[in-house]
Amino acid sequence: MKKTPNTETIALSAQLIELSGTAPTEFRLLPAGRFRAKDGRPLGLSGWVMTEASASALLSASAQQADEYLIDYDHQTLHSKTNGQKAPAAGWFSALSWRPNDGLYATDVGWNESAQAAIEAKEYRYISPVLKYNPSTGEITGLLMAALVNYPALDGLTDLAAAHFDLSLQGSIMDQDELLERLRYMLNLPTLATLDEILAELDKLKAAISTPEGTTTGLSAFLAAQTDQLTALSALSAQTPDPALFVSVEVMAALQADFAALSIVVNTDKISKLIEPALADGRLLAAQKGWAQKLGESNLESLSAYLDSAQPIAALSGMQTKGKAPEGTVTAALSVDEQAVASQLGLTDEQMIKYRSE
Repeated sequence: MKKTPNTETIALSAQLIELSGTAPTEFRLLPAGRFRAKDGRPLGLSGWVMTEASASALLSASAQQADEYLIDYDHQTLHSKTNGQKAPAAGWFSALSWRPNDGLYATDVGWNESAQAAIEAKEYRYISPVLKYNPSTGEITGLLMAALVNYPALDGLTDLAAAHFDLSLQGSIMDQDELLERLRYMLNLPTLATLDEILAELDKLKAAISTPEGTTTGLSAFLAAQTDQLTALSALSAQTPDPALFVSVEVMAALQADFAALSIVVNTDKISKLIEPALADGRLLAAQKGWAQKLGESNLESLSAYLDSAQPIAALSGMQTKGKAPEGTVTAALSVDEQAVASQLGLTDEQMIKYRSE
């Protein structure tokens, strides 16, 4: 069942109470006044605040609470769903007491036998409460449980605490599966995304909303900037382009086709103007016309260069038939001039006679 949202945040207390080698029946849970962790928590606040008014609310809540407050080992109750380990109780308490200028106390603590032995053997030396507080003011608004731990004065607080207790949660205690489900949805991750994958995606989001100076712009400001960019893009896409400045793809394709056709016509004319004079003055034989045409279509410059270097054949340029046999006649033998031409082109007499007849 979904829980009703509120503005409370859950955290580990900064004040770890050291046990002096005995299993006490009472101990201080929270100090009076303002306090904070050595690692800087709570971030963005000058500290957590435990006042007489806060204590009065906590005492009233404990009086109406049927269940006792749990003391476990290393906050395992909060981690059992993720690590699969059991979360045995170390002890229980139900009575709270406020001592002005001192703090909030648990006064009827009962220990399990194994926990009592562990405390007396100094296997566990500290008490760490789990509290709720107002994220805007730092004021303590609730007490959830406590744990036997071995964090020495909170130096080197592990990421475990930061990952699980420094998140703003909706509801008094949000079910961890529900929290992971919401994070997957918010980050657009697969429904089976692991905790490591979720944390990696959160790191990417943090980098995205960070400024070059290392500070963060805030998720709201980041999303607002993205929305502004999308709005601007939508406005541009909705505009009707000015036909005086732009042409359609269809018109551009038609222009390109027309240009290609015109280029072919122009190129064909240039080839003809090179080949016809060359046939007339003997730089090309009639048998070479097809070859010259293809060369001009593929590389007009190469054809032009060839014809510039070719030597005209005087015998052909002076002949009325331009090197062709007169119509209706068949000459079996070559003239002296034809033999000269055949020799220059590397043709046999038979090949020259064939070309001449053609």
